[in-house]
Amino acid sequence: MIHAINVINEDEDLLPGIKLGYQIYDTCYTMSKTVENSLAFLTGQNETTPVFRCSTGAPLAAVVGAGGSTLSIASSRILGLYYFPQVGYASSSLLLTDKYQFPTYLRTIPSDAVQSKGMADLVHHFGWRWIGTIAADDDYGKYGVKAFKEKVENTYTCIAFSETIPKIYSREKLKKVVETIKNSTATVIVVYSSDIDFHPLLEEMMVSNISSKTWIASEAWVTSALIARPEYFPLLGGAIGFGVRKGDIPGLKEFLLDVRPGEDPEDDMAIEFWQSAFNCTWPNANISYNTDNRKNVTGHENRVDFASDVLCTGKENLAELNNTYLDVSELRITYNVYKAVYAVAYGLEQLRTCEPGHGPFSSGPDCTKIDEFEPWQLMYYMKNRMTFSVLGEDVHIDDKGDVYTSYDILNWQKGENGEVAFVPVGTFNMTTENDMEFHIQNDSIFWNNPAGARPRSTCNLNCQPGYRKGILQGKPSCCYDCIRCAEGQISNITDARECTGCEEDYWSNNERNKCVLKEVEYLAYEDALGMTLIALSVFGALVVLSVTGVYIKFRNTALVKANDRELSFLIQFSLVGTLMTSILFIGKPEDWSCMSRQVTLALGFSVCLSCVLGKTVTLCLTQLAMNSKVAEKARMLVKPICQKIIVLNSVLTQVGIVCAYLILNPPRMYKNTQFSITKIIYECNEGSILYLCVMFGFDVFLAILSFLTAFVARKLPNNFNEAKFVTFGMLVFFIVWISFVPAYLSTRGKFKVAVEIFAILASSFGLLGCIFVPKCYIILLKPLRNTEEIVGGRAATNDKSAPPTSASCTSEVNNTTVSTVLED
Repeated sequence: MIHAINVINEDEDLLPGIKLGYQIYDTCYTMSKTVENSLAFLTGQNETTPVFRCSTGAPLAAVVGAGGSTLSIASSRILGLYYFPQVGYASSSLLLTDKYQFPTYLRTIPSDAVQSKGMADLVHHFGWRWIGTIAADDDYGKYGVKAFKEKVENTYTCIAFSETIPKIYSREKLKKVVETIKNSTATVIVVYSSDIDFHPLLEEMMVSNISSKTWIASEAWVTSALIARPEYFPLLGGAIGFGVRKGDIPGLKEFLLDVRPGEDPEDDMAIEFWQSAFNCTWPNANISYNTDNRKNVTGHENRVDFASDVLCTGKENLAELNNTYLDVSELRITYNVYKAVYAVAYGLEQLRTCEPGHGPFSSGPDCTKIDEFEPWQLMYYMKNRMTFSVLGEDVHIDDKGDVYTSYDILNWQKGENGEVAFVPVGTFNMTTENDMEFHIQNDSIFWNNPAGARPRSTCNLNCQPGYRKGILQGKPSCCYDCIRCAEGQISNITDARECTGCEEDYWSNNERNKCVLKEVEYLAYEDALGMTLIALSVFGALVVLSVTGVYIKFRNTALVKANDRELSFLIQFSLVGTLMTSILFIGKPEDWSCMSRQVTLALGFSVCLSCVLGKTVTLCLTQLAMNSKVAEKARMLVKPICQKIIVLNSVLTQVGIVCAYLILNPPRMYKNTQFSITKIIYECNEGSILYLCVMFGFDVFLAILSFLTAFVARKLPNNFNEAKFVTFGMLVFFIVWISFVPAYLSTRGKFKVAVEIFAILASSFGLLGCIFVPKCYIILLKPLRNTEEIVGGRAATNDKSAPPTSASCTSEVNNTTVSTVLED
């Protein structure tokens, strides 16, 4: 401050012809002394009488200080009553922004709102979630931590603990704070405190051997010589703090070297400094040593008050001291003091240069004189027009008395000589409440932990991929339980708040960290079951074709020509179709296969059953003709063409139903996930159940008619009992499909398809075996019975092992045998 005043007094452009003076009061870092000195300053005497000014001389301009926020608050409450300008250089408490309580307080250090925002951004930048806070038991600490909490706390970041350093030394209370630090899982701790308040807690932590903690320091202690000692580096090494902007003050080092006690024995400050610096006693001076717990400029602790036996000569050389006194490389708070003095000087300069007639004051003269002004008049200029330049830096103090300057982000690292080095690793610049810049160099930071890597600070271990965070009742949101994702859901990041569901065709793997394609199920060609069914289908088709070959070879024999040869070939063709249709049920379902499989099956059975119906109608009429002349005439009128008309009408009816089914609501391929969440069952959605029932219901109707007509004709004479075998064939058909329904409804997936194929094969083989096997037996193994005479019933046979031919029609009327052979 003295150096800044000297520079201003020598400046011919700033306050020319005016000399600034000063009075220095020691607050002794106590509130009571601060209030006492504030009143003494205002009254002009050592008496603390308010309102009265009992001294003459130069007018009082402003107060620079005090150092701590609590002290500035105490003095500002008094100075504000007089509207007396006060400029702070180190008091950053948020309370001082309130102009209702502190109308005349200005400062050259940013408010704690800026520093707290920077600390919060630092915490968020490194992803720390679980933070401890320690505050000094004063306005600076408590309101600083409060501002930090407001800015840092969110869904992802919580406060692990919040402790207070007692103002009055109490080891018991300090031990409790240390125990909290040791027992907490938080590895990142924010300390809002002055160096003097933090030092006792630091000593207690050294005794407890606390380590592997990362400290975030406020500007009050980050560069303090009392704290930044090599012996504290194992505990505080790697600390990251916010240091106010530093400056290079020209001529300061030379000014410091010129300091020495003068002839005046009342020069208390210089004498006290000299005694502490050189550990000697100044002659004829009754000034004690510095008795606080600070580290003095010689590097020694001053804990007792005693006088040295060595007398000071005044010729000691300051340049030989190896201490922080002459270190002007880290001028931060010092630079703020320099700017505070210039703020007062520029306020006085504006007051001095006021032009009469253009002044701001309405009562009395609109301008005031530099040697006769009231404090409130100077305050007007300092509050409303406080923009100036110091050492190339533009300083602007806003209407709240706050200034926005950048912070250097400093990292404690070990220097070359073992000393603590404050290495800049980033900057935080907040120009307005909404405009800020945060830069940090992660690679330049020294981390004081065994791994030498960025520490984790969480309430518990991270939830790994495959798990999500679950709420713990009664705990902060940062403390959570790790819950495994449910089936079908995954989390592929650490500390996922929610598990995400897999898409329709995907399912979670066992680790629940990746969606994989669901297992697809359908009756594939390469499956053993699929290959077996295909083999049975092909085998059945070959058997039918073999029968067809036999029929073609022996097409002119009586047994083949009996009861419409073309219908027999048509039945064989339809059986080949139904047997081969089962292959359409195998393989991955597609829209075309879903439409073709049911349609071809229904058409195949309708052709087969309509042909059987054509045969059995003739047999039925033959049976009825034995007892009715009307039926006899009807039978005589039924020609082979009528049988084909029955087949044609039946098939055309089925074709119409099929076309309506395919046009209006055809089957489609369907991915069924209802019965199994881990797999996709590819199957066919049959579309309209109504049309499906009508389509197969028509086949059932043909089968019932065939069964009834065959059942009526089952008692024909033995030489004409084809109806008996048709009856057996229809019974097999019904048994197969009736048993198919519950089996089909009780199965899922590919086995459901296999059940339907088994039903198709079984019913086809049943019809094949009951209708054609007996005839082939006679044709191939009993060719002697395949004659017109035997087939027509005109010759007897002694072969009782052969099945009846079902080819001749014998009617006993009046004990007379009438033989009729039904030919093509």
